[in-house]
Parts: sequence; structure tokens; C-alpha cells
Amino acid sequence: MRDKQWNDLLAVLDGKRVSPLPVGFIIDSPWLPAWHGVSVMDYFADPHIWLEANLNACSTFPDIWFLPGFWSEFGMCSEPAALGARCSFYPAELPYAHPLPDVVKQFPDRPDPKSDGLTPFLLHRLCSMRSKIESHGYTIRFAIARGPLNIASFLMGISEFLMALRLEPDSVHQLLQKINTYLLEWLRLQKNRIDSIDGIFILDDIVGFLGEPDYQEFAHPYLKELFNAFPASVRFFHNDAEGLVCASHLPDLNVNLFNFSHNHSIEQIRALAGNTVTLLGNLPPRDVLAQASAEKVYQETDKLARALDDPRRVIFSCGGGMPPGVPTENILAFLKAVQSV
Repeated sequence: MRDKQWNDLLAVLDGKRVSPLPVGFIIDSPWLPAWHGVSVMDYFADPHIWLEANLNACSTFPDIWFLPGFWSEFGMCSEPAALGARCSFYPAELPYAHPLPDVVKQFPDRPDPKSDGLTPFLLHRLCSMRSKIESHGYTIRFAIARGPLNIASFLMGISEFLMALRLEPDSVHQLLQKINTYLLEWLRLQKNRIDSIDGIFILDDIVGFLGEPDYQEFAHPYLKELFNAFPASVRFFHNDAEGLVCASHLPDLNVNLFNFSHNHSIEQIRALAGNTVTLLGNLPPRDVLAQASAEKVYQETDKLARALDDPRRVIFSCGGGMPPGVPTENILAFLKAVQSV
């Protein structure tokens, strides 16, 4: 993000109104390579192509905040590769982390994000490209990790993980504790190596699969630990599955920015999360932003923006990350609709 964008983000989080109303999107490998006209493999393997794709998005949409911005990732394999998962990469598809047959027993002893798996390459990409990013007026702002339940579901399989909550709770806690130890080290390593980082971004959709008792036992304490990994001005949580179970707990998690499912209205999440959390949403990402006409995107976005009595602590976006296939004209229509309010 540019310095002005970052300062405006901090103002929004502080409850101030900025003009025009802010628009922000989470962008990463499901959308960016195809939009930029390169293969997924080239996007992951060539840091110069990765940089060009991100700069292209920033220059094409200068009035949009891209969050986290210059996200160095290998899709869903970014963290599981260091935790024992076999990862498969394809020329034109997103990579896949294969579940482990007995993950608790096979989990490596204290994996090191400095040397194990794919995180050394992710950090090297950021550090080696940092001067070029900054020469274009942008700054790396976030330490990023997928959350412990999300990663546990990659390592075990989603159904197997959810079943284990009931059948093997002690083993699940053992696994989550090991994952969180690794994630805390990974977040702090990013912060220590890149001193411009002042935000923490955690993504965990599996939280939305839990009821209240399971959320309290298996999610809340681990997420809270991550959002307090180091002092940060922005504590950003993405869960675009069922979001009601965690919404009322966001202040205690130390979260001040939340991206959630389009199945929940901004008003509904606001009532649960309170007035201290900034909300990022909430147009349907696939059915409207990606698949509707630009005219339809404008109409639905206009309706969304005008329905709010108080737009403070709201950043207009879609209910989740930018999905595959969103064309430039639809993004511009979204921006135009918000800026016309």
C-alpha cells in the first residue's frame, strides 16, 4: 500500500470518515495471474512476473486498496509444506496440499520457517523485491499466515478434522498447539526481517464450520495468540465461511478489520462485532462481482453502499477474496458505484 492509503486505512479503523468512501480487495493467486495474463506456475516460480502482476493491479486501479498487498504466497501450500504435507503444483491450476495419514505422529519436530518448506522462498521473494516495490511508492505492511484450523484441515482433511474434534479432542489440541507455535514464529520472522510491517493478516475459513462451544475451545485461544504475536496497528481476520460464530468475539481476539461471507449483511455483522471493528465487504464475489455484467455490479454495489446509515468503519469489497475471473470493467464499476455515493 502507498503511505496515503495506509494512513487512510488507519483513519478508517479509528472511526474517521475518509472521502471518497474506501474500496479494498484481497487479491492473490486465484485471481491475479489469469487477470495479468500469465500462468499460475509462472506467477509462483518467477518473482519478476509476480512483481509485475502486483504492480499492474496497483497501477490499473490506483484508487483501490489491495490487501494485504504484494502477498508472497504459494496458495494453500504456503505453510503446510513445512509441516509435512506433500504439495503438488500444476501449470494452470492452484497447488494442492495432500493430507497426511497420521498427522499428529508425523508432524515434524519444531519446523523452522527460516529454513523449512516454502516459507524461506516466500520471505526471500519479499526481501529481494522490497527495494523495487518501494521504488514504485508501495510498502510491505502485513505479516500473513493461514490460521491453525485452516492448516489442520489441510493436513488431516476437512471432514477428518471436524470428526476429530468430537472423537480425539486431545490429539486435535496437540496438533493445533504445534501449528500455532510454528505460525507465531513465522509471523514474527516476517516482522523481524521487514521493519515496515505493522499489520497481522490471518485467514481461517474453518472457524465458520464450528458451533459456539467448539469455537471457544478449538479456535478462540489459538487465534487470539496469533493476533497478539507482536504489536500491530492492523489486525485483519478473513473468514468467508459462516461468520456469525466468531463475530461477537472479534474484539477479544484483538481484531480490528474483518472480511466475512456475503451471506451475512454488514448490519448483521456490525450488530454482533460492535463498533470497534472495521468491516470489509460485502458484495457476492462469484455470482455478482465475477459473473454479472458491469451494469449489474454497479447496481448491486450502489444498493449496498446506499443501504448503510453510517459508512464509518466500512471498507467496501466483496464477501471474501477476489474470485477467479473478475474482469477489469466489473472492478471499475464497483469502484464507480462506491465513489458516487
